[in-house]
Amino acid sequence: MKAITRYMNLLIPVIAVLLGLLIGAIVMLAAGYDPVAGYGALWNGIFADPFNIGETIRLMTPYILTGLAVAFAFKTGLFNIGVEGQVLVGWLASVWVGIAFDLPKIIHLPLAILAAALAGALWGFIPGLLKARFRVHEVIVTIMMNYIALYMTNAIIQSVLTKGSDTTEDIKASASLKSETFEGLTNFSTMHYGIFISLIAAFIMWFLLERTAKGYELRAVGFNQDAAHYAGMSVNKSIILSMVISGAFAGAAGAMEGLGTFQFASVKSGFTGIGFDGIAVALLGGNAAIGIILSAFLFAGLKIGALNMPFEANVPNELVEIVIALIIFFVASSYFIRWLLLRFKKGEK
Repeated sequence: MKAITRYMNLLIPVIAVLLGLLIGAIVMLAAGYDPVAGYGALWNGIFADPFNIGETIRLMTPYILTGLAVAFAFKTGLFNIGVEGQVLVGWLASVWVGIAFDLPKIIHLPLAILAAALAGALWGFIPGLLKARFRVHEVIVTIMMNYIALYMTNAIIQSVLTKGSDTTEDIKASASLKSETFEGLTNFSTMHYGIFISLIAAFIMWFLLERTAKGYELRAVGFNQDAAHYAGMSVNKSIILSMVISGAFAGAAGAMEGLGTFQFASVKSGFTGIGFDGIAVALLGGNAAIGIILSAFLFAGLKIGALNMPFEANVPNELVEIVIALIIFFVASSYFIRWLLLRFKKGEK
């Protein structure tokens, strides 16, 4: 039975992606575009040039971390919709440390990343505490805190980090994740060392949840809070800890943007979307570390490759958003796909 479940968990995301691409091709045909040329341009936009590969990996970096943030909370029975806000406060905290201190790189860079993780953890602690103590639903609180984070970070940038400007100064080189090696290999893309941090974070999540007693306790609380309570586990502490760790992953994703891609913080008129995309990444990745890495690469590739479609195939890149939405729809409809697979398996017998 376990083997069948594992087989299904692996197959369902693959089928969801294929169905999304298939129906996306039908939409292209209906709109009068050539799907072969469109997907060919998408492929070339990801793999045909070292620059595009570098940009795909660069976008994949925060996607891994936001996917981990969503997945970690979900594995412990919580739904963290506030990843976007945690990304924003982490971004601001990392840039703040990157500007304010003049330290050796071996100290400055880890300190800036740690500050981002702590800021995200604090932003996760608040809904975790409200959930644990007062049973306030984390979805409502985290959604509201996204807006608080957006306007609070904008106010701090304009009132504290600058004198009325919309953009901070650049961080010091000692806090930068930029890599001259990667620039040389990828024709000066914005790929940076953050990809290694994201992969390490994925390993940490897997190890913590699957190989430690605390991880077992967190998952047990996620499966059944009443049973965990009767087994002597502290449900409230587990809820708070889960949201704190989830927020730390999201805050680190903000550091990848502040210290790697942009090197500064600026006033934003709206959300970055990185945190919300993390929900889709976690969903497609099955909330598993390795699945999230692969899912993040797929979503990043679709986003970057889509930019090439209007130039090479005269296909609007908005069609890729339709494909992404279809993939998410089919993953969300996994019960139906699972039912079809089981019927097919019974038919074989």
